[in-house]
Amino acid sequence: MSKIAVVVGSLRAESFNRKLAEALIRLPAAQGHDFTFADIGALPLYDQDDDGDQAESVKALKALISGSDGVMFVTPEYNRSMPGVLKNAIDNASRPYGQSAWAGKPAGVIGVSVGAIGTALAQQHLRNVLAYLDMPTLGAPEAFLQWKDGLLNEDGTVGAQSADFLGGWMTAFLNYVAIHS
Repeated sequence: MSKIAVVVGSLRAESFNRKLAEALIRLPAAQGHDFTFADIGALPLYDQDDDGDQAESVKALKALISGSDGVMFVTPEYNRSMPGVLKNAIDNASRPYGQSAWAGKPAGVIGVSVGAIGTALAQQHLRNVLAYLDMPTLGAPEAFLQWKDGLLNEDGTVGAQSADFLGGWMTAFLNYVAIHS
């Protein structure tokens, strides 16, 4: 059983990406694994002056990441990049320099948007940051999802038309975590 930290790059109450993350962890491929959602909304804006005395919310995020076997990032795309709240979480948990909670943690990147290209550009920017942080990141299958009818069912589970693809992505991600843990 793997422990997976789930980092959703949206704070919105009805976030499509939060709904996607919740549906993903209900897939059969995810059974037997422990998924914990990170609370990135409680983090202060990153300020290097705070490196010596990090906020409790930052310490909690770092503890979650450090205690996990892998990290699943589920993010929207804002202005052709990752949301600022996600970048802030990454910055907080990577500091002070040399004490990054992210280093060596295998990662999976997925996201959904109403646009036709899904979250392709946000994912590419996120992958660039994860490479610098020394996080081995699942390269394929890529998952650039468009939010539309049928993606999820009324009960919040993955829809029939998406089940094989998303189940395959989850299986690939969890296998990747097992190989890199």
